[in-house]
Amino acid sequence: MSNAAVLPQITDEVLASLAQAEGVCIRPLLNKVTDTATGETHLVPIRCGSTREAVCPPCAQRNRRLRMQQCREGWHLDTEPESEADAQANSANDDDRDLGNDDGDLGEVARRVRSTRRRQDAPDLPRLPVESRTIGKVFEAPDGRRFRPSMFATFTLPSYGRVRPDGTPVDPDRYDYRRAALDAMHFPKLVDRLWQNLRRATGYRVQYFAAVEPQRRLAPHLHAAIRGAIPRQVFRQVVAATYHQVWWPRFDRPVFTEDRMPVWSTEVEGYVDLATGEPLPTWGEGLDRLDAELETDPGLPPTHVVRFGTQLDLQG
Repeated sequence: MSNAAVLPQITDEVLASLAQAEGVCIRPLLNKVTDTATGETHLVPIRCGSTREAVCPPCAQRNRRLRMQQCREGWHLDTEPESEADAQANSANDDDRDLGNDDGDLGEVARRVRSTRRRQDAPDLPRLPVESRTIGKVFEAPDGRRFRPSMFATFTLPSYGRVRPDGTPVDPDRYDYRRAALDAMHFPKLVDRLWQNLRRATGYRVQYFAAVEPQRRLAPHLHAAIRGAIPRQVFRQVVAATYHQVWWPRFDRPVFTEDRMPVWSTEVEGYVDLATGEPLPTWGEGLDRLDAELETDPGLPPTHVVRFGTQLDLQG
């Protein structure tokens, strides 16, 4: 059989399966490279580098092995991994930046900064000057041996209602689906705020390896291996005092229904209210209105507040 008869039978699925079996990226990016001396041009494939197996299993496995190696090598370091100048710069960033209370830009170039004044219903947050170090406290035994303990912590979101063993609500009518969805959407920002607060409370740049996974109720929770021993009381204080405020335009009242839907207008190149002919506000315009409302009423509550639940598992 000739090659011409065989080649048409090689489909994209066959090539992807072969590449996956050989550990080769199945979604490579092709870059055109030109030799400036000779003028010759050729294509160079570059791995996509995805961390998701659903996108590219070989690249995801490669990144997984890399993270495992980084974890093994970094976990046992007894010296600082960077220069003193870099450590001081990063320490200043950890101490000064505010990650959690200015949400609302959703991709806007200019970041909108909200008030960072702490909520009155949140416990006080312990705070120490952040030192330029990443290594936790070292303990020395009477025989001279030195120990640098570590911890494993699991952080969960609050309860939204009782669930069955399969994760479905016992009483769907009383289960707080809205809060569960909003908490899941903004969970990454809450986690960012947690590490920021923990570094401020312990006085050093806490390092960790962590993974997020869904519970049976599909709410995300965080498993973290943390370098250094942190008092449990401090941990609980930080978790109780950590929150993230969402400053979005109000979305708790339906404006349009099936009987009254917006329509697309070619004149304004956007959706308009069919009843009034007014264009629907963009996301940026909605945030501008929110800013104006906050100037008029500084006590206006945020659209949503995300907090951790009371369940906290600490080991080590």
